[in-house]
Amino acid sequence: METNFVDYVKICCRSGKGGAGSVHFHRDKLTAFGGPDGGNGGRGGHVILKGNKQLWTLIHLKYRKHIIAEEGGNGSSSNSSGKQGKDEILEVPLGTIAKDAETGEVLFEIQEDGQEIIFVPGGRGGLGNANFKNSTQQSPRYAQPGEPGKMEWKVLELKVLADVGLVGFPNAGKSTLLSVVSAAKPEIANYAFTTLVPNLGIVKYRDFKSFVMADIPGIIEGAHEGKGIGLRFLRHIERNSSLLFLISCDTKDILDEYKILLNELKQFNPELLEKKRLLAITKCDLMDEELEEEMKKDLNKRFKGKNKIPFIFISSATGKNITQLKDMLWAMLQ
Repeated sequence: METNFVDYVKICCRSGKGGAGSVHFHRDKLTAFGGPDGGNGGRGGHVILKGNKQLWTLIHLKYRKHIIAEEGGNGSSSNSSGKQGKDEILEVPLGTIAKDAETGEVLFEIQEDGQEIIFVPGGRGGLGNANFKNSTQQSPRYAQPGEPGKMEWKVLELKVLADVGLVGFPNAGKSTLLSVVSAAKPEIANYAFTTLVPNLGIVKYRDFKSFVMADIPGIIEGAHEGKGIGLRFLRHIERNSSLLFLISCDTKDILDEYKILLNELKQFNPELLEKKRLLAITKCDLMDEELEEEMKKDLNKRFKGKNKIPFIFISSATGKNITQLKDMLWAMLQ
């Protein structure tokens, strides 16, 4: 399936070369041998990253492998400076991290709408000969060349910015829930790793309110070691303000599975455990009310102390408790 969600691009950026300074001497009908008046070269264009809160994905950069900024113009007579090279401005979603492709070093992160950071600086323009005039050298016959631009491979990575991130093993019902509570249309099937990239959905809530939910690829045990699509997945969870754990009601041991999920988050980044959490037991249309009551009593006994977490039984297929789930999520976000 071709997706329009792109969270990783590698691009070659080339900033503009600076213009050369001019070697020129003032001449007019009254002046046969005037002083130096060569102007400076213009700066080469920068490659700049700019935050845009309207963007959710890096797809617009997926097929732009080479980003080339304009060269600066050369200086000319009458101390005229050369034209500055046009900057190449790349608009990116908030939460975009810029890295050096060779070393993997994180350079900076775009966090605010309209924020601009120079990604690859353009070359400086050379000084014209007018700058080199002094008491001993009245007519310098040289000027500086412009600095060359830089050509560098860079990586842009996006961490999804959402209010609620869905956490669970493959097949816990995350995509189904997202398709029920929002207009998102994730691919849904009964096998692991149907979701390979995050899907974002806007969940409409009472009185024209809304929040953003992200269905993120399922965790497997060992995700923090990079197993499955682990590390790419865990990177996205860092940007979600609260977490909704989804565990299917037919799981052998719900508390056990919850602990495994929690451990994967902790191993990757202990700060993730500080986020607000809610547990939804999914696919509850598969069991009757009597069994649900028994399960509820059992979970109330076992989810205590450091494992304490509010939980709710839901079914995306029948719509059971979906409104109550939205109420709990909204209360958590406020």
